[in-house]
Amino acid sequence: MKTYSPKPADIEHRWYVVDASGQVLGRLASEVAALLRGKHKPIFAPHMDTGDHVIVLNADKIELTGQKADQKFAYRHSGYPGGITATKYRDLLADRPVAAIEKAVRGMLPHNRLGRQIIKKLHVVAGPEHRHQAQQPVAIQVGERPVWEGFPVAKPAAVKTPPSTKAPVAAEPGADDAPVEKKATAKKPAAKKPAAKKTTATKPAAKKTTAQKTAAKKTTAKKTTAEKTTAEKTTAKKTTATKPAADETEE
Repeated sequence: MKTYSPKPADIEHRWYVVDASGQVLGRLASEVAALLRGKHKPIFAPHMDTGDHVIVLNADKIELTGQKADQKFAYRHSGYPGGITATKYRDLLADRPVAAIEKAVRGMLPHNRLGRQIIKKLHVVAGPEHRHQAQQPVAIQVGERPVWEGFPVAKPAAVKTPPSTKAPVAAEPGADDAPVEKKATAKKPAAKKPAAKKTTATKPAAKKTTAQKTAAKKTTAKKTTAEKTTAEKTTAKKTTATKPAADETEE
């Protein structure tokens, strides 16, 4: 069997009204603290805020038993050395009855962030009227446990309806002369033409400069002179070789 843990969807904070006229301060504070914590619900969890809102009326008519009005003190310290002040509960109930009930209830709640959250649901009023009529609180007696009405009913989600399409209205007889509205035909998107390929222009060959031309002419002139000199040398060799043969024939 699994341990149940309340979920945020299972928690519902209701509103209750308690009349403090003629009630004892300690007894009233303990009952209010139980309602604020949610101990009257079967889904109570000590680490969660499952309680309800409580409105306390007629706080100025609260009472104390025995000699507590004169023997009990409410202490306050300013934070400086020797800054403690003590106030009798008789004076506190006469001047600030709301603070007396809030102090008593706060002392019965957890002293942590959960307790600071729960105390915000306490609403104490010195007179018989309050300003929370819009929440429609339910009046209960001190010591009475409200009946738990089960888990809150989830509200059905709102269904979104599609926009209504109006039916075409039939033309009245004799209304042939009325201008007929033309239906707007959706234009087809024009087909995109393929982008033309960019042709790379062939660059013309660079013209030879005059300096290059003159250098080429000089090289060709050198080659021709060298060829001439070699040809002369070969002819001279041939003539020298043929002369002795001619002399021998003459002898």
